[in-house]
Amino acid sequence: MNQILTDRSFKLTILLTLIYLGVGFAFLHYGLADYGWILFILLPFSLGVAIGAMPFKKWALIGMFFAVIAFLAFIYLNALEGMICVVMSIPVIIPLVILGIWANKALIAFGVFKPTNNLKILILPLIIVLFGAPIEKYLNSGNVEIVEVKTERVYPYSPDQVYDTIKSVDTLNAEKPFLMKFDLPIPEKCVLEKEEVGGIRTCYFSGGKIIEKITELERGKVLRMDVIDYQLTGRTWLGFKEAIYHFGKVGENHCKLTRITTYTSVLNPRFYWEPLEKLGISQEHDYVFDNLSNDLKKQHGR
Repeated sequence: MNQILTDRSFKLTILLTLIYLGVGFAFLHYGLADYGWILFILLPFSLGVAIGAMPFKKWALIGMFFAVIAFLAFIYLNALEGMICVVMSIPVIIPLVILGIWANKALIAFGVFKPTNNLKILILPLIIVLFGAPIEKYLNSGNVEIVEVKTERVYPYSPDQVYDTIKSVDTLNAEKPFLMKFDLPIPEKCVLEKEEVGGIRTCYFSGGKIIEKITELERGKVLRMDVIDYQLTGRTWLGFKEAIYHFGKVGENHCKLTRITTYTSVLNPRFYWEPLEKLGISQEHDYVFDNLSNDLKKQHGR
């Protein structure tokens, strides 16, 4: 243990990691960067390039892992980001840091660069991030993609019974999907103020609330709402647009309930984040649907 704490590469790697991640998060916090390619791809790769420039010491990687985990824990404990975002970012950040280390070690092996412990030189890759982040933010301004998540389930009740049960819910209580056991907001209740077009429906979560305005309403057929405000801790990167319920009659006395959530997200790269976003929202749907099953059984039996 004493050898680790006194090893220069261990301490220098920790310092570099905190500088790189700290600057990146500061740019994000002050609106100079997006949750995009620069932050999630270029920044960790640049950090790896900087670490890879140092003469190889066996404790350097340990220092990097320690600093990354400590930084992400600091963000979570200070409610700057949710646990899910923190956990899901680790499979992106750490492999790219390691890739940057390998890339620079290869260049050093071929004689392109020389190893160095000079902090001023090791900070140089960060300059690319400092210039690239605002440029990416400018280029992406106004470029918003709307994503749709749909969940369907058939209930052995009439569409009117399903509609009457889901429109307003006093207490939601069902088996929690695995993401809710991390940090996914848990729906607690939904309050419908007026059952008419223009009426307000507020859904309360463990981490805030979503306020919806009814734009289309027909008992037993459709309940469509625009999201006019939302306050969910640590999720400024996610924007909710619309919540829709369709009630379709199946057979004699069954209802196929279709729930559609539309949202926007600034997280990039999309090929990584979009499946995770959809998984989180679909688990929210499943939780609401499971609670609906319980409520229908209490009210109507079966």
